[in-house]
Amino acid sequence: MSTKYIFVTGGVASSLGKGIICASLGRLLVAQGLRVTIQKLDPYINVDPGTMNPYEHGEVYVTDDGAETDLDLGHYERFLDIQTSQSNNVTTGRIYYDVINKERQGAYLGKTVQVIPHVTDEIQSHVLKLGNSGDYDVVIVEIGGTVGDIESLPYIEAVRQLKYNVGREHTLSIHLTLVPYLAAAGELKTKPTQHSVKTLSESGLQPDILVCRSEHPLDDSLKSKVARFCNVDLEDVIASLDAKSIYEVPLLMQKEGLDKRVIQKLKLKTKDCNLDNWIGFVEAVCEPSGSIEIALVGKYVEHHDSYKSIVEAFIHAGAVNDCKVNIRWVQSDDLTKESVSGSLEGVSGVLVAPGFGGRGIEGKLCAVEYARTNDVPFFGICLGMQCAVIEYARNVCGWEDANSTEFNEDSEYPIIDIMHDQKNIENMGGTMRLGKYACSVKKETNAYAAYGSELVYERHRHRYEVNNNLRYKLVENGMVLAGMNPERDLVEIVEIEEHPWFVGVQFHPELKSTVSNPQPLFVDFVKASLKFGKSSDLYTPLKTGTAKIEK
Repeated sequence: MSTKYIFVTGGVASSLGKGIICASLGRLLVAQGLRVTIQKLDPYINVDPGTMNPYEHGEVYVTDDGAETDLDLGHYERFLDIQTSQSNNVTTGRIYYDVINKERQGAYLGKTVQVIPHVTDEIQSHVLKLGNSGDYDVVIVEIGGTVGDIESLPYIEAVRQLKYNVGREHTLSIHLTLVPYLAAAGELKTKPTQHSVKTLSESGLQPDILVCRSEHPLDDSLKSKVARFCNVDLEDVIASLDAKSIYEVPLLMQKEGLDKRVIQKLKLKTKDCNLDNWIGFVEAVCEPSGSIEIALVGKYVEHHDSYKSIVEAFIHAGAVNDCKVNIRWVQSDDLTKESVSGSLEGVSGVLVAPGFGGRGIEGKLCAVEYARTNDVPFFGICLGMQCAVIEYARNVCGWEDANSTEFNEDSEYPIIDIMHDQKNIENMGGTMRLGKYACSVKKETNAYAAYGSELVYERHRHRYEVNNNLRYKLVENGMVLAGMNPERDLVEIVEIEEHPWFVGVQFHPELKSTVSNPQPLFVDFVKASLKFGKSSDLYTPLKTGTAKIEK
């Protein structure tokens, strides 16, 4: 079977959830035996989001091969249980970077380099790279931005050309749009959808299927109106209503028949759909037995997408533990020795989040000390782990000046220091320690109990590490180096043996948590927090009866 391509565009407004629709469709196709991957085409001119402020872009998602990508790739991996790569995220910056390099190398044989054909050809080559690999039956391509945006035009044109280049029978266009409800008129309005499809059609791309986001159900007469004015069949108008959880969306899309229409139009050969495990997961998420509250301490907490993968990992781990994890968002800038107990009182666990820069560090150190001295389960990720080491060096080892050279280059005890191979790097983009690295896990530790393995592989994104020249002091005073990189002898995991559950990791475990394979450290952390919550009367029973999801 030739590889099929599904192109997903968005109209009317941004943030309608193209990534979730792509991931949900992918999940349905995978459940029917197809090999599927998803690619994100981003219209911004940054080569990748690696140098963007989290307030601008949210979380930077890192793949095994070290690509810094859009957070939608996290949704793709979590829903499809696949591994993405550099090829799955393409930006306008990357396209122009490649085109200009080719021009400098003389690859265009002296031709005038133009948006058409050179830029559009480059876009097509990135799409076809996945399709021609032979690894996939279906490649779903999400085009970022909103139809009508100037920066999206080259992508729309590239898709128009590609439909003819690979054969129209091998391609499908899905347009996600909005059907708003006007309270004053008391009705849903289809005109924005009509205009969005008109704008897309003017660029030469007619959608085959419309997915209509709405807060209210779409009746058959409204669907018929949309179909009639947008040149699609009635059954190709798919309603996408708000859901309690993003993980319900595949089930809602199946109920609407999205996968059925895609399979029919592309003539895909499929097996019977098996969503039993997915349905079980959704039931566990929607109807847990009880809930606990875990503090997430960070400096970007007012923008929750900055910690998107952590939030989702808590959902996965909560389902395993039959527990809803409510997150208490704690701004690290606001924490002091005087305020920390009030800010963290009543939580069953404390997670100190990753990040960069010195803002809010002293607040994070206060959170670490609170969790350590009150036996509250603690989880530190990347910078959160480094804060745990600094706090321990200061308050247990007696090195009051202990710090990271990221924050104080003149510290007498630089317990956290820049990695040797990072010292002479000047360009900030794509130069950190990125991607998958090995970690040897010490037996009889919380990490080993969680993983059940002496060798694991996790993803990294950092420049600073525990200083190997000073780590002896940590060990002398009771900190356990529970995980080490076997190739470079770098500290990957630290624990405190006498603490019920105190784990800091240099890597980003949240990036590998999926519905099918919840991340073991998150599962164990939630389990420890649940135990602490029940013993401290912080656990709230919820379940009155399990609601079953209709198949």
